[in-house]
Amino acid sequence: MWRGVLKKTKVGRSPDLGSDYFWSCVQLEPSADDYDYGCNCKEGTCLCFFLFSPFFQSQSKCKLALYSPFSSSSLRIFSLEDGSVADKFHKWHNGGGTLHESASIDSTALVEVGAVVHSESIVGPNVRIGSGTIVGPSVTIAHSTNIGYNVALSNCCIGDSCVIHNGVCIGQDGFGFYVDGDGNMIKKPQMLNVIIGNNVEIGANTCIDRGSWRDTVIGDNSKIDNLVQIGHNVVIGKNCLLCGQVGIAGSATIGDYVTMGGRVAIRDHVSIISKVRLAAASCVTKDIKEPGDYGGFPAISIHQWRRQVASRCQALVRRDP
Repeated sequence: MWRGVLKKTKVGRSPDLGSDYFWSCVQLEPSADDYDYGCNCKEGTCLCFFLFSPFFQSQSKCKLALYSPFSSSSLRIFSLEDGSVADKFHKWHNGGGTLHESASIDSTALVEVGAVVHSESIVGPNVRIGSGTIVGPSVTIAHSTNIGYNVALSNCCIGDSCVIHNGVCIGQDGFGFYVDGDGNMIKKPQMLNVIIGNNVEIGANTCIDRGSWRDTVIGDNSKIDNLVQIGHNVVIGKNCLLCGQVGIAGSATIGDYVTMGGRVAIRDHVSIISKVRLAAASCVTKDIKEPGDYGGFPAISIHQWRRQVASRCQALVRRDP
């Protein structure tokens, strides 16, 4: 059995990925603890991992699977090289996480072992950042916000007293492409940010894309369930409730006090006025301009939708008595 001891970290540029990456260096030491990495590495061997996922190649040469949380690049494996930039990252006294020297962090903030706070980021008082979380460059986290495990934050500003559950990704590039003159799909630049208001809760494995022509915004006191996808340039108002597997396409605008049942789909560039409730599995294909309850595909007034469902059921009964 071996015990992994964190030695140093490094960030750099990958010639293949063309984007920032992060690695941690672990030294193996004998341990009575039940940590069996399932490899044949000897004591003192340098092992490298990302988000607690080891990739062992041999005793003499270890490689790392590099993944950039700040780009859409796929998982790749590269050899490691030492770099002087490792000296710019230091262990944080409260929790043992890793902190870039240019980051600003309140002394009361907790950064757990395995979490990394990158350059120019700001972390406020009483913030908790769980193990495996990556806080990208220039991210701002306001006071009393709780960040779970294995969260990826980039190009975003998070308000006070928010709860970000495990596996959430905020601030990655949106899904924007166009066809050039030769018929090839070309990526549109995604250069703006995500703004999360105060007292927002975001469920596990939800993804919120950064904006391209305006910031993606989540209003104060809104609550988002697990496995929700929010596209680039989406603006969601205050006190909204989004249930699991909701999907909102890019550039949609959602008012205040909007409730969406599970698996609701919102088309791109649609506007929904405040105080609207959408039944589960509804699909909004055009603007909703009047408050009220809606359902169906395409979404219509809930009373009209129920009459249509009842009429269809009666027709089926008459056909198959």
